Amino acid sequence: MIKNFQELVIQAKEGGRRKVAVVCAHDKEVLLSLKRAVREEIAQPILIGKGEEIRSLLKELDLDLGAEIINADTDSEAAELAVKKVSGGDANMLMKGLVATPTFLKAVLNKEWGLRKAPLLSHIGFFKVDRYDRIFHLTDGGMNMYPDIQQKKLILENAVEVAHKLGNECPKIACVAAIELVNPDMQATIDAAMLSKMQQRGQIKGCLIDGPLGLDNAVSEESAKHKGIKSEVAGKADILLTSDIDSGNAIYKTIAFFTEMESAGIIVGAAAPIILTSRADTPETKFHSIAIASVISQR
Repeated sequence: MIKNFQELVIQAKEGGRRKVAVVCAHDKEVLLSLKRAVREEIAQPILIGKGEEIRSLLKELDLDLGAEIINADTDSEAAELAVKKVSGGDANMLMKGLVATPTFLKAVLNKEWGLRKAPLLSHIGFFKVDRYDRIFHLTDGGMNMYPDIQQKKLILENAVEVAHKLGNECPKIACVAAIELVNPDMQATIDAAMLSKMQQRGQIKGCLIDGPLGLDNAVSEESAKHKGIKSEVAGKADILLTSDIDSGNAIYKTIAFFTEMESAGIIVGAAAPIILTSRADTPETKFHSIAIASVISQR
């Protein structure tokens, strides 16, 4: 199992360069992340968008990525060309540049030439916090707003598939809620209990699920012990399932801004990995996202 981003980069390098189609590539942080990905021999970029702006920014940053540059007059055209590169087999993964997320995802979901594979696309944030010995997977704080029980099942199945590809044969999943007891007035606790039972009955495979669990006793064995929670998952969770986009986004940004950590973010459930990070994310976070997408695309 990959336990940190340094191991992840090594795994990505072993698979050789993967072609990444970048939508609206005139983005400083994206280009700087690609600089490192090229230097580490992980990626071979295809830069799609306004060609003159891309070349101007490459010159300004003094970057030579050895990249193919494809001109597109509009963001929609850039997204279409990039997605077709991936769906046509000319690129291994897709990356969001300086383009609105709805425009980007509209191309991804196109019924004729898009990348939809699984019934549901979902976002996974990855975090390596200094005090913990593993990379946490957080889902879904970036795409599905208020998923019902069936959608949560699909989100988990996407996350389990990714965990397997990253070497974790049986990831431990905590369904995070405000309390650890099932409360009929709190839908998140009911869904968590149902998902846990579904895993026990074989309806969700390849993982261990428990919930509802508070965030504290999902990641801290000491907290779980204090609260008298006996579980194979409590305190040892690899994957954190949030109840909705509000809690997921809040957890994501709390970890990012209040801790010393490394992070990444991708969309899964498509025919190829999709690198989608926040505009506020650093080039390092975007580089880690490229590395994760690279490993997943290999496997």
